[in-house]
Amino acid sequence: MVRIAGETLHVHFLGTAGALPSPQRNPSCILIRRGSDTLLFDCGEGTQQQMMRARTGFTVDAVFVTHWHADHFLGIFGLVETLAFMGRTESLPIYGPSWVEEFVDLVQRINRHARGFTVTAHTLSHGSVVPFNGYTVRAFATHHGIPGLGYVMEEDERPGRFNREQAIALGVPPGPLFGRLQRGEEVRIVRDGVEAVVRPADIMGEPRPGRKIAYTGDTRPLQHQPEIAAMLRNADLLIHDATFDDQESDRAREVMHSTAGEAGEAAAATSARMLALMHISSRYTSTANHIRDAKRNYEGDVILPADLTVLEIPYRG
Repeated sequence: MVRIAGETLHVHFLGTAGALPSPQRNPSCILIRRGSDTLLFDCGEGTQQQMMRARTGFTVDAVFVTHWHADHFLGIFGLVETLAFMGRTESLPIYGPSWVEEFVDLVQRINRHARGFTVTAHTLSHGSVVPFNGYTVRAFATHHGIPGLGYVMEEDERPGRFNREQAIALGVPPGPLFGRLQRGEEVRIVRDGVEAVVRPADIMGEPRPGRKIAYTGDTRPLQHQPEIAAMLRNADLLIHDATFDDQESDRAREVMHSTAGEAGEAAAATSARMLALMHISSRYTSTANHIRDAKRNYEGDVILPADLTVLEIPYRG
């Protein structure tokens, strides 16, 4: 049965700093809320305070870690304790590349007092898919010097547009049968005294894509790898490592990060609808060059979000 999608989709930039926090930027954390589901992608130190400031609440369904550099996971310790203090009972899954089991074991052992819930480890690799209700999260390998993953959150296809006039012409009376057809069910009607079957394909247009968000974590550019480029293609929002501006391209290659210009190249090559520059080094007091460098290579919308920025991702049509 086809589900009619209508959930809101919000992206909260809870932490946008590079390896070192600054007075304006916390370490990496992206919170994606789809309907009532809440996913965290990375969880830098102080994440639970950022959640308080953003008033997102603490209903976290899963945490996805890109790699095991401390600025991307130190906040999990505090978050777990906050969740325990608030009386959480359901298990908290943590997904990540190799070493996630050792990390979760450390999270479990570091507390001397019993919690009311467990933290579970789930090791992912390139191409791993985690299914949720109405969408998936797919992992792809990144290039950062240690095992790392980026993630693509993509909704299931939506039904095509409902042709009301065609349905009436086929003898379907307006009312509950319209809803059943839109949900992917065939219906039986009586037309000219004869029972007939009307199928969704008779009155529904072509399926429409759901929304798609890609988050690279820390990485060198990946768009030259065809398989990864295909996974990133047509994202409504590409959140890309842009630790440095283009003047520091040599440094970016040395420490296996990307520049803003390289992020723009990735957005253009994968036909992203919007580019968000992420993981900004604390050396920068101005990010005007980042925006300039990205726009030199990409004609779409470019943002460099401040901490606590919220984006609503609309349907494409």
